[in-house]
Amino acid sequence: SGHGIFIINLAWVKLHFKIKAFETMKSRIENLINFYNEDPSDNFIVYALALEYIKLYDYDTALEYFLKLKALNPEYLPLYYHLGKLYETLKDSDLAAQTYIEGMRIAQKQKNKQTYDELKGAYSAYMEIDDEDW
Repeated sequence: SGHGIFIINLAWVKLHFKIKAFETMKSRIENLINFYNEDPSDNFIVYALALEYIKLYDYDTALEYFLKLKALNPEYLPLYYHLGKLYETLKDSDLAAQTYIEGMRIAQKQKNKQTYDELKGAYSAYMEIDDEDW
């Protein structure tokens, strides 16, 4: 019967850590929002907010921040990989593909081969998966 107590304690510990992780994410978001309110034109803060909302599965808010960032600075290259992935998650094939292609064009323009290759890989993998639906 001692094992039952251990299992319950282990479940409680796991739940405790999940709650702590959630609280940490929440306080990170609160801090980022404060930074954002101080300077809404800071590319990295807007980008970081979008990524935090993805971790919370709040895809609508994440998309909102990614689109703010794109309007603020369409040359901000890290945006395109994650925005494409978010469109994939949202099952929007056209926008996912379009985002990867747009990012590849910007990466070429910036002569950023590594990011170009990452975007091309994501685009190719996604298009293969998409083709299998037929």
